[in-house]
Amino acid sequence: MSEPVYQVVWPLGRTVYETIPPANRSSDLEGRTVCELWERLFRGDEMFPIIRESLSKRYPGIKFVDYDVFGDTHGTKQRELIAGLPDMLRQNGCDAVISGVGA
Repeated sequence: MSEPVYQVVWPLGRTVYETIPPANRSSDLEGRTVCELWERLFRGDEMFPIIRESLSKRYPGIKFVDYDVFGDTHGTKQRELIAGLPDMLRQNGCDAVISGVGA
């Protein structure tokens, strides 16, 4: 009896979306608005205040929009939140985002 022969396929499947380059980073956050996104899974309540304090010392006039404004990015309403996120970021005048702060 001979061994079966299988076609070789890429285990990750084919790409079905077009990748786009990331937006340019701001060279200076002075006077900018930074929005915080958190999935409520890892110490964001401890980390975001530290990040805010550090960035505020480095960039005078920086403003923050707290993660509570946006909701849980990993919760039961994740799909709806992510779908509406671009509009929410625009409405809050967001120039940059800090997302996650996971381990």
